[in-house]
Amino acid sequence: MNYYPLLSDKSIIEAVVLANGEYPTHLLPLSLLQNAPRVVCCDGAANEYISKGHIPSAIIGDGDSVKPEYRERFANLIHYDHDQETNDQTKAVNYCLFQGWKNIFIVGATGKREDHTIGNISLLLDYMAHINVQMVTDYGWFTPVEGEATFECYPHAQISLINFGATGIRGENLRYPLRDFSNWWQGTLNEVEGNEFTIHAHGRYLIYRTFPNPQ
Repeated sequence: MNYYPLLSDKSIIEAVVLANGEYPTHLLPLSLLQNAPRVVCCDGAANEYISKGHIPSAIIGDGDSVKPEYRERFANLIHYDHDQETNDQTKAVNYCLFQGWKNIFIVGATGKREDHTIGNISLLLDYMAHINVQMVTDYGWFTPVEGEATFECYPHAQISLINFGATGIRGENLRYPLRDFSNWWQGTLNEVEGNEFTIHAHGRYLIYRTFPNPQ
């Protein structure tokens, strides 16, 4: 059974992908950006990252959203990818995979347009076949999972299970019982009883765990 510990700035990180949603404000995603050995920016996300005094390891996308002065100054860091069949987040993840970096955190992927947010979150299920990936927001973090797993958690944390075709769903140490369901809302707004919980299931799903004190 897989085990997923709490997220911290001591977590094993090979790279952080900074997407072009709302820039993080919570201390944990900010610390991940600060302590990551590599930060790969999705095109327009590079603007704010650089404006805060940082230098990305790479900038991925078609380059059109990067400010002209940054495009010129960091020309050697821009890896152009004009593929219209995928988004910049996936291009950045694929770049990390090509480099051999397989422990990846994604930040800045939510906020702004809701359709982009949903798309970015759902793509975690595609990535999990190739890398260890989690998406961190200002309120918690998403983990893509297949099969049975146990999750370390803050006491009384709020958790949600978003189903992508899994069956035989049941949980341990959760306030509300789980069952098979197809509509995403049916697995949301649960609560952990203790410091960890277990999900029994066949198939793929996402787990969302909240931070103890969202900012």
